[in-house]
Amino acid sequence: MQEFRKDPITGRWVIISTERARRPHAFAREASSVPHGGPSPFTVGNEAQTQPELLAYHHGEGGAWSLRVVPNRYPALRVEGTLEHAGDGMYDQMSGIGAHEVVIETPDPNVALADLPEARIADLFWAFRDRVNDLKRDFRLRYMVLFKNHGEGAGATIGHSHSQLIALPVVPRTCDEEIAGGKRYFDYRSRCIYCDMLKQELQTQSRIVSSNDGFVAFAPYASRFPFETWVMPRRHTSHFESVTDPEVRQLAATMKQVLQRLDLALEKPAFNFVIHSAPVQEGPIEHYHWHIEIIPRVIRVAGFEWSTGIYINPTAPEEAAQFLRDARPASPA
Repeated sequence: MQEFRKDPITGRWVIISTERARRPHAFAREASSVPHGGPSPFTVGNEAQTQPELLAYHHGEGGAWSLRVVPNRYPALRVEGTLEHAGDGMYDQMSGIGAHEVVIETPDPNVALADLPEARIADLFWAFRDRVNDLKRDFRLRYMVLFKNHGEGAGATIGHSHSQLIALPVVPRTCDEEIAGGKRYFDYRSRCIYCDMLKQELQTQSRIVSSNDGFVAFAPYASRFPFETWVMPRRHTSHFESVTDPEVRQLAATMKQVLQRLDLALEKPAFNFVIHSAPVQEGPIEHYHWHIEIIPRVIRVAGFEWSTGIYINPTAPEEAAQFLRDARPASPA
């Protein structure tokens, strides 16, 4: 069973997906971490252990694949069916329509994303772009969640490097809140708040981690977590899927450098990254700016944070950014 249920107090949607409870070892794992290497359904020769591929890039010898996109075997949502709304007394629910896909970033189970060549990291973002542009032709789907969980502390259950895409028939509250905040600023100053943020960070420099002609990586002024890092395009655009080919290559270079610096500074931490983008069925938004948020999982969120939504960060973003700037990879990024 898959369905959306709406919290009547906050307006937040929750996915009830009982099928995912059948995932192997879902609630009891003996290992304390998810190691790279070892048996993996994502390696070359094990293609039959995944769902039929939706997309593949071939760069290897003899045309071997270097990246594959497959449906998640235990999906949170399914594209099949009819999008229906219903009531359950005072509560609202909706059928669990959507899509859930896995991007297998490399055929090698021993290689992390940070260690891939820039061209292969670029493939990840091209695959995200290709899949978003394909899925958004289904007008039931309003938002694409593009994310990576690296390490068990970040929610990964398979050590083989991969990312995910979940397509939703609703716009998450986080996106609504970001767009509304940008609209308030734009109505007052007639400027994009994200563009202004980028301009100030480049002037101040104290929170900059890395930059090139296309992207800037920085520790946000009000960082929720130690070493939280945002990666933002210099060009104003609200939708990730409008990224150009040169920008994808610049993004890959920036992401490789940031992830390698995090590995050096924090000894290969678990982390999540999420692409924050505008709803796919809307046109360009002048007061919103897509970006990536990278969250190393070095502290736990506890009762205070859950109860208030206020985060306690023990590391100043200026100090974190300096630490990451000083962590220089041995090989050029």
